[in-house]
Amino acid sequence: MVFKRLLGSLGVGGPTVDTVLDPGAVLPGGSLSGQVHLRGGHADFDVEHLTLELVARVEAEREDGEGEGVVVFDRFTVGGGFRLAAGEDRSVAFGVALPWETPISELYGQPLGIVLGVRTELAVAGAKGKGDLDRLTVSPLPAQEAILEAFGQLGFGFKSADLEYGRIGGTGQQLPFYQEIELTPAPRYAHQVNEIEVTFLANPGSVEVVLEADKRGGFLSEGQDALTRFTVGHHDVRDWTAEVDGWMRQLVEHRASYGSHGSFSSYGHESHYGQGGGHEHDGHHDDGRRSGPGMGTVVAAGAASLAVGVVGGMVAAEVVDEVGDFFEGDEEDEGED
Repeated sequence: MVFKRLLGSLGVGGPTVDTVLDPGAVLPGGSLSGQVHLRGGHADFDVEHLTLELVARVEAEREDGEGEGVVVFDRFTVGGGFRLAAGEDRSVAFGVALPWETPISELYGQPLGIVLGVRTELAVAGAKGKGDLDRLTVSPLPAQEAILEAFGQLGFGFKSADLEYGRIGGTGQQLPFYQEIELTPAPRYAHQVNEIEVTFLANPGSVEVVLEADKRGGFLSEGQDALTRFTVGHHDVRDWTAEVDGWMRQLVEHRASYGSHGSFSSYGHESHYGQGGGHEHDGHHDDGRRSGPGMGTVVAAGAASLAVGVVGGMVAAEVVDEVGDFFEGDEEDEGED
């Protein structure tokens, strides 16, 4: 990205800033590194602070329907307290730790349609200006990848992913939003659920896995949401396919139960979901283990659609355009301040 002149509050002829992230994806809780390149303006400036903001495009429910907005979910001061001479080139290296709940934006190298960015703020002479906005690419933690792969082995398919503003009660959630990865049901569960939503809430010691099933209604009963959660270690070694299959059976077949392993109805999505509850379901299932492509194959096979989180008839190009608009539009707005 070329140098972006900071106009408006810093004035024409002020310093410019360009942040370059080190190549490659990062992990939740991992280190984000790079350099901020500064170029002095027409005069000397005292740089008070140089700050990085982590931003995300998030959906939120409003009275008039669902909308989208940009949320800053962390800030890091990476430099400051120095004079930048006129015309001087200076680089400031940084390394910061991402929040553990940072959403996943790609799986097996395929984008999921989640839009994350790093924005630079430069404060000089009592004024602040926003610099460039760079894409942030985040890959799943080992446990998150293993669980998604297990869903794929069981026959679930990737549908879409988004970020929802709000909190999931009864969890250790820290950020003001959470990620939902929507999956289409495996054939063995298709008569019981319409879709499955997976949310990961990672912390330094473990990962909370929140599952929500949109359960189908019966002849005389309405469908309902069922929720449960499980906690796994970052480096647990398990038969993940069998583990996830057990989670699904508990989710769709049993009533609310409270315990350390999993619980229903003890929490809800405070932003727009009510308290969900499971109920007895007498639908029968096949006890055999389904073998099939993993989630990596499922996502990669639909690179023209699934990989960018296509919902319904939306084509990949439209999603990509929206992602581009997020970055380009944000920069244009900043230049007009």
